[in-house]
Amino acid sequence: MAERLRSKASADAPKLVRVLSGEALWPPPVWLMRQAGRYLPEYRELREQAGGFLDLCYNPELATEVTLQPIRRFDLDAAILFSDILVVPHALGQDVRFVQGEGPQLDPLSTRDSFSRLKDAIDLDMLAPVYETVRRARAELARSKALIGFCGAPYTVATYMVGGRGGEEQAPARLMAYRDPDAFADLIDRLVEASAAHLVAQLKAGADAVQIFDSWSGDLPSREFSRWSTAPIAKLCEKVRAEAPGAKIIAFPRGAGAKLADFAGAVPADGFGIATSEDLHAARSAVYSCRALQGAVDPIALVAGGAALDRAVDDVLEALGRNPLIVNLGHGVRQETPPEHVARLVERVRAA
Repeated sequence: MAERLRSKASADAPKLVRVLSGEALWPPPVWLMRQAGRYLPEYRELREQAGGFLDLCYNPELATEVTLQPIRRFDLDAAILFSDILVVPHALGQDVRFVQGEGPQLDPLSTRDSFSRLKDAIDLDMLAPVYETVRRARAELARSKALIGFCGAPYTVATYMVGGRGGEEQAPARLMAYRDPDAFADLIDRLVEASAAHLVAQLKAGADAVQIFDSWSGDLPSREFSRWSTAPIAKLCEKVRAEAPGAKIIAFPRGAGAKLADFAGAVPADGFGIATSEDLHAARSAVYSCRALQGAVDPIALVAGGAALDRAVDDVLEALGRNPLIVNLGHGVRQETPPEHVARLVERVRAA
């Protein structure tokens, strides 16, 4: 794929937007996946008020507060919308529940016939509270801070929809992809359409950028990865840009490894997330130098803190800091993370 021409962001744009436009800033912007969540005592207090997890996601007042909590505490460069990737299957008509201590549970779509339970198109009216949260959060954030919207990648969301539970158990979806690839392709196509509509709605509501989380495709063999991760995400990006031409998009194919070069060559994203397990220099070589990389501090090092955290941050800065870089984790903040370690990470980046 020929490198897409990109327009330079204005000097007063959020640092994250400038980096996604191809600038190498020093110090680089920093935000963390799952930066709003269970490790923060202020989040746990609000979570008790909301009732169920989806109730919290669909409550604009509380979801806005959760979105902004880590910005107030740590002065990060970007907030990420508080929501969940499973609002997309929920708005497609699949039953989605979050069970305390067990995580998400869905009524599994185990056969092509079960797809008849889904709506023909995503119900954006059902997700109106999510877009209201975007509007409120953007209004309350300083203009120097970016607001990130997101969705799950079609393959990752499909693993939940077919398996009926957390994406770690991918076998049902992978078996469907092997045994009935036409049916699985139908589901993936539906998710491309639904996810594009969801991302465009977030951008129109005020998100400065969006991220596509592909948490589970890294385990796929190369042929399957190309078919079920790379091609759908490329199509998703194109559909978003058809409706929002200037959209800034980050794609996170967690664990892509050696497959990252082909992925980045085919997916017209502005930035690419890399996991802790990736070789940083190899990842930089795999992606055009003017496109941003995001990552890849070890979340366990963040739990450990101290010298181990400092080394993990320094390694990312030294390997990737000469080109467009967004400092983040290789996955999300863990529940047992001490908040003061997040403050130390931010301070380490800013003092570099």
